Amino acid sequence: MAPITDSRTLLRTCPLCEAVCGLELTLDLEDHVTSVRGDRQDPFSSGFLCPKGASFGHLDEDPDRIIDPLIRDRATDTWRTASWTEALDLIAERFPAIMAEHGNQAAGVYLGNPNAHTVAGALYVPILLRALGTRNIYSASTADQMPKQVASGLMFGDPWTVPVPDLDRTDYLLMLGANPLESNGSLCTAPDFPGRLKALRRRGGRFVVVDPRVTRTAKLADEHLFIRPGADAYLLFGIVHTLFAENLTDVRVEATGVDELRTTAAAFDPDTVAARTGVPAPTVIRLARELAAAPTAAVYARIGTCTAEFGTITQWLVEAINMLTGNLDTPGGAMFATAAAGGIARSRPFRTGRWTSRVRELPEAMGELPVATLAEEITTPGTGQIRALVTVAGNPVLSAPSGARLDTAFAQLDFMVSVDRYLNETTRHADVILPPPRPTQSPHYDFALLRFAVRNYTRYSRPLVPLGDRPSESAILARLAAALTGRAHDGSDGVDPLTAADELVIAGTLHKAGFANRRAELHGENSTEQRIDLMLRLGPYGEWNGGTLNLQVLLDNPHGIDLGPLQPRLPGVLRTATEQVDLAPAPLLADVARMRARLTDAAPEIVLIGRRQLRSNNSWMHNIASLVGGSNRCTLHINPADVARLGLGDQAVVKSAAGTLTVPLEPTETIMPGVVSLPHGWGHSDSAQTVARAHAGVNANVLTDDSVVDVPSGNAVFNGVPVTLIPV
Repeated sequence: MAPITDSRTLLRTCPLCEAVCGLELTLDLEDHVTSVRGDRQDPFSSGFLCPKGASFGHLDEDPDRIIDPLIRDRATDTWRTASWTEALDLIAERFPAIMAEHGNQAAGVYLGNPNAHTVAGALYVPILLRALGTRNIYSASTADQMPKQVASGLMFGDPWTVPVPDLDRTDYLLMLGANPLESNGSLCTAPDFPGRLKALRRRGGRFVVVDPRVTRTAKLADEHLFIRPGADAYLLFGIVHTLFAENLTDVRVEATGVDELRTTAAAFDPDTVAARTGVPAPTVIRLARELAAAPTAAVYARIGTCTAEFGTITQWLVEAINMLTGNLDTPGGAMFATAAAGGIARSRPFRTGRWTSRVRELPEAMGELPVATLAEEITTPGTGQIRALVTVAGNPVLSAPSGARLDTAFAQLDFMVSVDRYLNETTRHADVILPPPRPTQSPHYDFALLRFAVRNYTRYSRPLVPLGDRPSESAILARLAAALTGRAHDGSDGVDPLTAADELVIAGTLHKAGFANRRAELHGENSTEQRIDLMLRLGPYGEWNGGTLNLQVLLDNPHGIDLGPLQPRLPGVLRTATEQVDLAPAPLLADVARMRARLTDAAPEIVLIGRRQLRSNNSWMHNIASLVGGSNRCTLHINPADVARLGLGDQAVVKSAAGTLTVPLEPTETIMPGVVSLPHGWGHSDSAQTVARAHAGVNANVLTDDSVVDVPSGNAVFNGVPVTLIPV
């Protein structure tokens, strides 16, 4: 007989950021996580563990998390616990009635960042959206990475075809607006990003960071260059200009638009862009020469450049430089990951603007509208006014621009449903909150993030802890989709919403792929696992595609599987009309005129930028005691010279076109004069979360203006916001 122990060790992938690190968890007999270690046998993360991952157990069992559904009494603004049947019955009564009276466009949906980290978010949110049939879809994407995906869509024909730097083989890395030593990487899935950067330098490579702050990442680099916030596109155009002017180009893949790009870049010579960026002209020229001369090189730009006024142009120029220097789709350059879980390939070239928002007529991108338009779509009367809203794992009051305006707008809704683990600044406006289970009770597969991995890899984690009598997150979304349209959500009609939804997807996918007769081969404990098995079998390494991969192979390899280094993939992944890379997309060339017009604008005296923090991943991690305090504080970074010049003390009143805040100051030489930095996701003074309320901070998005967006993508602008500071 095996000895009885009081604990067991289990494996799963960390769901708390984009690094997809393997975890080794110890659970006691009551299913509490008692210790967390990095999984040293994971071939991708090799045991790396950050403070967020180390706090996985505390997040899993946060005492402030919601366990059972909550229903709000609007008359008294009080909450009571309800059964799942009662909560979904109320939704089925109220939501369809609103749509019947006002039409499907009276419904809106907001999807938060955690959806990118869950199986339910990847597989069942689309079912929810189809059930509603509304065009009013919003997400954290237009407060984050939409410029990167729009630029990729226009250049390569598919917004999911996003190049990533081949970190493990490159000789030269130019990084703009990214701080992976704090963030662990973004749209560049790389466990132990710090270790990979150190390895780059150890093998004799060069690493240059361009940022308005001397970040932890910048301190690791060979060189750091200050740049005025929002000016990255001008710097990159200066590099493109130099590459053409000095005949340093080496285009190795089939492309259209080379001459158009050359002509467009002519207006952005190094002397001209130096005045706008603060980066001297000789430095601009040197960067271009270094990129062209390096054996391999990659340019990588992230959230600091995406959340700026010319974010999409910046992302376009990043890939244009990678291509002009011969480093696109080559080892050591910028390459495309090959994700293991496949699907039906895109058949039409990407485009934006298939519809527009009602009030401002901002264009759609990737099936969603800019979150910067959400408040006005709720508060502006007329046909199509949003009257009922569903939020899934999001807190836009703290994460979207003009947060105070959104707070007011949500209070005007006729009905609101939130799928969320917390009663927070957004969900407090809901009529019903449906809480997902603990992370340990959920399966995990990184459908989205492995599309951006710096090495091909796959791993699946089954739930570690039984659900008991509560539904899975996948079942919650499937049942919610049924309730929102007035259908039976509890199986009382003999149809389980989750199984029915899965069978519909499985049958349709098998038919399109030409495998309609192979349904019986799919493996899994439930229909969700069978869908994952289907995607693996149809994927590039899959059993039905000439490979060996299926769900059982992943179950037999719980530490994950290394699928090898990135491989050249062009032209196979292109979906452009010409089947070539488009180096001069028409929508981006059109937006360059706006850039040229801003060349001679006077710079504001002070501008605001955001700040990533090591122990924080948006507002939902501020209720874990081990992740707040220390350097993880809501303070305004400001250069000491600006403190003296403006006569400031320990605090300052910060004003923008959108609002006013009083903020504690943290003077530091690490930020350039004329720039102040405030982290995003804080402002918990009225929160029901105990730890978050005790470390409330202020909401930076009181200061950001939802009227200002990056035009091609509709992305919100959080960096380069003009502000004034006065003493308290």
